[in-house]
Amino acid sequence: MEIFNKDNLKKSSVYITPNFPTLQTKRYKFSILSVFSYILIYSFSLMFIVALIFILTPAGKLLFVIENEKLAEQAEKIDALEQKLFFLGKELESMVSANQRLKYATILAGSDSLDSTAAIYDSLRNFEEKPNQTEGHLFKVFVDFLEVYFQKDIYSSNVAFRSPISGVVIQQYNKQKGHLGIDYGVKVNTPVHAAGNGVIVFSDYTLEYGYVVIIQHDDNFKSFYKHCSQILKKERDYVRMGELIALSGNTGTNTTGPHLHFELWFNDQPINPVKILMK
Repeated sequence: MEIFNKDNLKKSSVYITPNFPTLQTKRYKFSILSVFSYILIYSFSLMFIVALIFILTPAGKLLFVIENEKLAEQAEKIDALEQKLFFLGKELESMVSANQRLKYATILAGSDSLDSTAAIYDSLRNFEEKPNQTEGHLFKVFVDFLEVYFQKDIYSSNVAFRSPISGVVIQQYNKQKGHLGIDYGVKVNTPVHAAGNGVIVFSDYTLEYGYVVIIQHDDNFKSFYKHCSQILKKERDYVRMGELIALSGNTGTNTTGPHLHFELWFNDQPINPVKILMK
C-alpha cells in the first residue's frame, strides 16, 4: 500500500494541538521518525528505571520471594506426589508378595514337622504350584474315588477339629462350583478361633480374600480362615484348638457381605469341613 511506502513515511508528519482554555492554541509538528524515536527512548528509559528499582530496592527481593514461594509450593506438591507413588508401589509389592505366599502356603505339604523353625517355612518362598489337571469325565471319576478313599483315612485320623466360630452356615461346601469351604454368617469382629492345634504358616492381607490365616496341622491337614477384619496372630505362632486367632470381617474383593469363609484341606486337597468338624 502507498501509505506504508518508505518515502511517504519519511515525508509524513504528526501534528499535536494542545487545547488549554487559558493559553493560545498552538500546533506542534513532528515527523513520523521522530515520534517512533521518542517512543523507543521512552520505553527503554522506563525499562531501565524499573530495572534499577528492582536491583537497588527491596522490590526485587519481594519479586524473587514470590517466585521462590511458588517454586517451593510446586516442589512440595511434586514431593507429595512422589511419596504417594512410592507408598502405592510398596503397597502393591506387599499385596503381590502376600498373594504369592498365600498360593505357596495353600499347596504346601505339612508332613515334615510342626516346629516353627523347620524348613517347611522356607519352602513358602520356593515351592512351585502344580498345574491343575483335573479335566475330563473319566479323570474326575478317578479323583472322586480317591477323595472317597482318603475320607476313610480322615475319619480315622487322630487330629480333631472344632467349629472356628459361633454362627450359622449360610453356604455349604460345593467343590463342583468352586466353593471349597463353608461360610459362616456372622457380624464383623466376631471372634475366630483355631479349629485345631497347629502352626500358623500364613497371616497377612491378600487382595482377593482380605485378611487370611492358614494353620498347618498334624497329618497333612491345613485350615483356612478368610475375609477377616483383623489378625491377632503372626506367622510361626503355635496355636491350640479354640485359641483366638482373628476377628471376622468383610475384607477382600471376593466377598458379598460379612462372613467367615472356612476351608479344611487334607494332603493338599480341599475336603468338606462339615464331615469332620466335631459336633
